[in-house]
Amino acid sequence: MSNSIQRAEFGPVTVFFGDKGGKYPDGNQVVVRGSDSRAVFDSPLVSNLIGPEYDEADLSILGHVHEDHMVGLHRIPRAQVHVHERDVEAARSWEGLARHYGYSEAVLATMRVKIAKEFSYAPRPDAIAYRDGAVWDLGGVRVRAIHMPGHTSGHCVLLVEPHGIAFIGDIDLSSFGPYYGDATSSLAEFRATLRRVVDVPAKVWITSHHKGVYTDRTAFLDALAAFGARVGDREQRVLDLLAEQPRSLAELVACRVVYRPEATDGWVEDVEAHSIRQHLAELVAAGRVAQRDDGRYRIAA
Repeated sequence: MSNSIQRAEFGPVTVFFGDKGGKYPDGNQVVVRGSDSRAVFDSPLVSNLIGPEYDEADLSILGHVHEDHMVGLHRIPRAQVHVHERDVEAARSWEGLARHYGYSEAVLATMRVKIAKEFSYAPRPDAIAYRDGAVWDLGGVRVRAIHMPGHTSGHCVLLVEPHGIAFIGDIDLSSFGPYYGDATSSLAEFRATLRRVVDVPAKVWITSHHKGVYTDRTAFLDALAAFGARVGDREQRVLDLLAEQPRSLAELVACRVVYRPEATDGWVEDVEAHSIRQHLAELVAAGRVAQRDDGRYRIAA
């Protein structure tokens, strides 16, 4: 099956590209081969199409937990699944994943049906927690976890050593920009991650979605800068809306800051609210925005 999937080889690493360059709902599958064992990073939709090169994995290391990164886990029931300690409960049960999302009960009910149908969702109660700096020796090849939170609280870069190949996950360098809209997401942590990821000792950078692979550092840094700039664009959007008139959080959500107005997925309003709330908190702390007695926000005098 994998012969029909576009791939790229970097020493012991194979990247299987998902549909449309791994654009959500798909992703890019990374397989790492050592002399003793084989590891896979995350499990996007394309993992269901790869065959033995994925299905014979000894372990799966998740850079973070979201529905689109767990799709193929049902294919490897005997493989160990390793998840950062701050994301592991989201992998172990639906209840943990629901807390991870943090959406309203109505949205979660719809989400559970959707991910079971479209993402073959199955929890892994056997998931093993790892910490920042964890190392897996595959035999002549090592994988090192570098905690880079923001997208989720446990999001990690997975670095293949000594080859300098970094799977940067959902630091995906897309035009959408950083996503920090779930309950365990953090704008402040994502800002710090964007500063730190440049120091990862890599020669190849692999994203979960959209961009795929970078082998030129200058191109990578340019893409990272454009990706990070979307945070500033959203902040300015909040400021522009408040400059027009004072607005409540609900009114800002209705105006859309993160998504386009035509976005209608059930989680959009919850994600907008969590994202905008974080921008407002930063702006209030900086003295640029103030909250009125009626709860509406305004530009600070």
